[in-house]
Amino acid sequence: EGIVHSVPYDTSPFVNASIEKVLHTLIEAVGLVFVVMLIFLQSFRYTIIPILVVPVALLGTVAVMLATGFSINVLTMFAMVLAIGILVDDAIVVVENVERIMMEEGLSPKEATRKAMNQITGAILGITLVLACVFIPMAFFPGGTGVIYRQFSLTMVVAILFSAFLALSLTPALCATFLKPIKEGHHGKRGLAGWFNRGLDRVTSGYSWAAGGFAKRAGRVMLIYLLIGGALGYLFLKLPSGFVPNEDQGFLIVGVQGTPESSAQRTSQSINQVEAILRTEPSVKDIVAVLGFGFSGVGPNAAIAFVSLKDWSERGEGQGVQDIANRLNMQLFGLKDVAMAFAVSPPPIEGFGLSEGFTFRLQDRGG
Repeated sequence: EGIVHSVPYDTSPFVNASIEKVLHTLIEAVGLVFVVMLIFLQSFRYTIIPILVVPVALLGTVAVMLATGFSINVLTMFAMVLAIGILVDDAIVVVENVERIMMEEGLSPKEATRKAMNQITGAILGITLVLACVFIPMAFFPGGTGVIYRQFSLTMVVAILFSAFLALSLTPALCATFLKPIKEGHHGKRGLAGWFNRGLDRVTSGYSWAAGGFAKRAGRVMLIYLLIGGALGYLFLKLPSGFVPNEDQGFLIVGVQGTPESSAQRTSQSINQVEAILRTEPSVKDIVAVLGFGFSGVGPNAAIAFVSLKDWSERGEGQGVQDIANRLNMQLFGLKDVAMAFAVSPPPIEGFGLSEGFTFRLQDRGG
């Protein structure tokens, strides 16, 4: 009783919040894919087949991740979110081709599926190999970049391979058993579906007309294309660059460096000044200061403070970690008996530096 404790430095809330956000995005992606397929396929039976492929493919991907020692982290989860569209793409190709054959030739679902797979098996394998070849090289990037992107790229490749495998096995089986026969030549749709199809036909016709017009004016179109490409290249060179983006991880690190002659007692008084400034920020939750070492090394004139911020939901506009750090640095500049004091957010990835990145330019003025 009478003892109060707090955890001043804990990275797990940020990691848990990031994974939870990606998980929500994964669920939203599956829901949006279902809605889009239902709008265009206009049949629950045709829509449910690609959706059934998604959990099976993700389950297989997670099993491979477990076997290879990968973990559930932001990058692997992001890879699975990105793979959602690819997972259903192969299944949609199979389903639509089966539907087309049943509508045009009046075959049974089983016969239509057999004929459809004879037509598109090569295309599915080709698409899979092309996509895999895009992501596999990322696993062999050297240095820190390779460490970051290896699990992402391999997770994508595994998901793509499972998508192709299921498109050649599970999806045809579902088409042959789950779909209903369609009378030959029965193409009409009524109601909302008919209205949507007519509108889509008008858009398609307009696009075809525009494409034909562009083809007749190929020279001018290529000139405009080159101008757009040049503008994009110029803007790309002007954009700031960085290794990885900075993140609001919910805490700050404040480095304090006293003057060379400062004693431990003098540095302790400086830390008290720093803490008083930190307390002026309403988003600061806890402060733990340690004397004897800092960013510049160890010694009686060095100190470091770990500042925990309130939960993201409790912070309003202008209370991001970078906004808070900027305001604190303005107040920390010029403290008495302090050679240097500054607040920084931690590095986005532990082990790649002591703080966030920064941009600088080096100019040779020696001629």
